[in-house]
Amino acid sequence: MRAGKHVLAEKPLTTDPRQTRELIGRARAGGLVLMENYMFVRHSRHARVRELVAAGAIGELRTLYGTFTMPPRPAGDIRHDPGLGGGALLDNGGYPIRAAQLFLGPDLEVAGACLHVDPALKVDVSGSALLRGPGGVTAHLLFGMAHLYVSDYQLLGSTGRITVERAFTPPASHPPTIRLDRQDERQYLTGVPDDQVAKALTAFVTAVRDGAAPAGEAGVTVRQAELVEEIRRKALRCPA
Repeated sequence: MRAGKHVLAEKPLTTDPRQTRELIGRARAGGLVLMENYMFVRHSRHARVRELVAAGAIGELRTLYGTFTMPPRPAGDIRHDPGLGGGALLDNGGYPIRAAQLFLGPDLEVAGACLHVDPALKVDVSGSALLRGPGGVTAHLLFGMAHLYVSDYQLLGSTGRITVERAFTPPASHPPTIRLDRQDERQYLTGVPDDQVAKALTAFVTAVRDGAAPAGEAGVTVRQAELVEEIRRKALRCPA
């Protein structure tokens, strides 16, 4: 940005909210676009889920369950380096946190959290968090890099449930499916394959041409960093 360049940055944009606010302020002052690249939010499937929730498909939304876990990383993996922002919370924990913002809004706070820290690596290799929002809605989040690969979320309402699998990293060729469960009824809603990588780049190029990132995106990025820091600060810690 000092060189006058627009920036599309891989997530997380920074490792603390202060730096995130500083960079966004610098971008605004310079008339530059700065975007944090959570690509999954560009996928059309999540917009369809939001439409279903808004239409009352599952009644009153009560709870989100989000999981992003992966198998253990090899020795020397960058995610194991505490000096480079290593650990599961910063690496894959951000995905279910971002999903919670997408469906429950920005007015979330951390009710509790737990981080499992590897004594040798000095980084968290798994964790969980409970977030709460206005009206008592909650988000139960699980993340880690010592697990089976899981990438999904569920939205539980007063009359039904929506389940989305392969939610965060679907291949461009993957037919996106939404499972809708209601009393004595189950539906599978299948859409057309969508390339979230290409759409993320398109969103960035469009923002550069328009001279500004999409409305509200900077606020979401700041709140994302704040929630990550709040989880880290409030979490109980135990050895992995």
